[in-house]
Amino acid sequence: MLSQELFQKLRFPDLDDVSEYIRSVSTPMVVSMGAVAAATTYYLATRPKPLPPACDLHMQSVEVPGGDLARRSVLQNEDGHLTHFYDDARTMYEFFLRGARVSINGPCLGSRKPKQPYEWMSYRQVMERMENLGSAFLHKGHSKTTDPHIGIFSQNRPEWTISELACYTYSLVSVPLYDTLGTEAIAYIIDKASISTIVCDVVDKVNLVLDCDKSKKNTVKTIVVMETPSADLVSRGQQAGIHILSLQEMEALGKANYHQPVPPQPEDMAVICFTSGTTGAPKGAMLTHGNIVSNCSAFIKMTKHCCPMMPSDIHISFLPLAHMFERVAQCVMIVHGARIGFFQGDIRFLSDDLTTLRPTVFPVVPRLLNRMYDKIFGQADTSLKRWLLGFAYRRKEAEMMKGTVRRDSIWDRLIFRKVQASLGGRVRLIMTGAAPISPTVLTFLRAAIGCQFYEGYGQTECTAGCTMTLSGDWTAGHVGAPLPCNWIKLVDVPEMNYLAVNGEGEVCVKGTNVFQGYLKDPEKTAETIDADGWVHTGDIGKWLLNGTLKIVDRKKHIFKLAQGEYIAPEKIEGIYMRSDAVAQVFVHGDSLQACLVAVVVPDPDFLSGWTKRTLGVQGSYQKLCDREDVKMAILDDMLRLGKEGGLKSFEQVKAIYIHTELFSVENGLLTPTMKAKSNEIQHLFRPQIDELYAGIKM
Repeated sequence: MLSQELFQKLRFPDLDDVSEYIRSVSTPMVVSMGAVAAATTYYLATRPKPLPPACDLHMQSVEVPGGDLARRSVLQNEDGHLTHFYDDARTMYEFFLRGARVSINGPCLGSRKPKQPYEWMSYRQVMERMENLGSAFLHKGHSKTTDPHIGIFSQNRPEWTISELACYTYSLVSVPLYDTLGTEAIAYIIDKASISTIVCDVVDKVNLVLDCDKSKKNTVKTIVVMETPSADLVSRGQQAGIHILSLQEMEALGKANYHQPVPPQPEDMAVICFTSGTTGAPKGAMLTHGNIVSNCSAFIKMTKHCCPMMPSDIHISFLPLAHMFERVAQCVMIVHGARIGFFQGDIRFLSDDLTTLRPTVFPVVPRLLNRMYDKIFGQADTSLKRWLLGFAYRRKEAEMMKGTVRRDSIWDRLIFRKVQASLGGRVRLIMTGAAPISPTVLTFLRAAIGCQFYEGYGQTECTAGCTMTLSGDWTAGHVGAPLPCNWIKLVDVPEMNYLAVNGEGEVCVKGTNVFQGYLKDPEKTAETIDADGWVHTGDIGKWLLNGTLKIVDRKKHIFKLAQGEYIAPEKIEGIYMRSDAVAQVFVHGDSLQACLVAVVVPDPDFLSGWTKRTLGVQGSYQKLCDREDVKMAILDDMLRLGKEGGLKSFEQVKAIYIHTELFSVENGLLTPTMKAKSNEIQHLFRPQIDELYAGIKM
């Protein structure tokens, strides 16, 4: 016990002393100190430990011995490419059977009407419908060996997936169609693939198929409509020799003529996916069950360490199912017995679908991420808000780079809560691909959303992906290491000064995910797959020191200027797109000219704010675009970025034309995967391009 004397020396204050001391200290200081203490205590108490990475992030791929400088993932076994992850799931049909089992007949496919909750079909209900529909296909004369191709011409909805699963169940082959191809291309695909049965979602697409059949005299015999067709439509079909019936009628036909499933083998064809190439006719990439299973399995293996899939996961389907990125995402969900919720069909209402469905898995393309990023910064309309946003981002980025990914920090609660809520508040995995994404945008959104956020790279000829970033490596500016299902090597492109011995060259892929060739097109197949089985992508890559791949250029989209210099326009466009004033840019040049020009579409959401900061002027979007000083300011900003980005003088544009309508799929200037259609853009703007060259004084 303390002695009385010592107790007196300690001089514990009484309550009056404490009150007087508190009154002597300014209230703001107390509040500030309390806030800092509370924040610090909260941070220390809630800070999670970083998850250990699946491998040494400083060496994510290794060279294959005797493999001509090819590299493989360190997660790949040395004895060969990954073929499957689950022993009981080696075909897409077995994927569904496994999903139905592990889900214990849980919800499978969901959809909603406007302002309504999602309604779900169970795995057993989906199985019954896909067996009925598949039986109807067989009753109509389709089989694995005779007339195996089934066209699917629909927007994303449960019936799309049921139609594809029906094909898988009976060893048939799905051939997706999409209306942005145009009537001529759709007629070409129907003819090329000899499609006799097509499943359509709406009457407009039925009419388009009938028009195609009329112009090409195709082999279509049956059109199944997800809506109820009118008597007039059925009559029009009869006149053309085509049986038009509803999906409900088709399923009833199959139920009355039920066939036992005809399970496919891994080597059997599953999908013929026609690419929407920027030039020329579409090419039908032939993909087997083994191709798709290996690609899905590689993704599962890459993510299982930090973000394993489970039956409780929910995926939102809005990216086109006609492309393999979305298809692989759905397959990964199905094999784990998870749910797939479809958007209403209108991208304008995607935000409402997200907040209603509250998905945990969100595949996305850079275009949507760019809009999200722009919207966040557009709302930070004062210097204080921008400072707070930047400060919070830097704190979360620093934590993320140390391996901690979360959405429950104080910065999430104060700054990023609304961003996360706009996606439903439960997203734990995002995958982006199909096009390049700015490192700035990717790093910011990784920190702001606070979930496992991967970037992949690939193409249809590799099923979907051939590289992917690893959990724990949250650096940007690369597309990750090879997937465990394939090897990657870089091949010399001497005319562009890219050499494999320097770790640079054309990206080539070989593995169990590589397609079987183009349907009935041996010439194009031979151009893409060499004699040793390597797919030549046309992209230029560079190996980084940590064994990841960086895409730096494009081989096919190069041209010579009059003085003999090679130009890669996509690289230049990527640099110019960093301008806050620019939404889209198309760089043009040819061998008859000594310099470059560009067509620029200013960003309609941010041009006014940019001109106010830069020139001190404001006005409507159209009026600003018409101003010469605005055009010159945009050009100056592009040239500044080009210089900072290391562009040579001959790679910088000399003049620009301002266009006010965004390039889009609807106006025919973008492919459905959001790639620029160079030929169409060049043809449309030929008069303006000629005028730009005429005004340049060399």
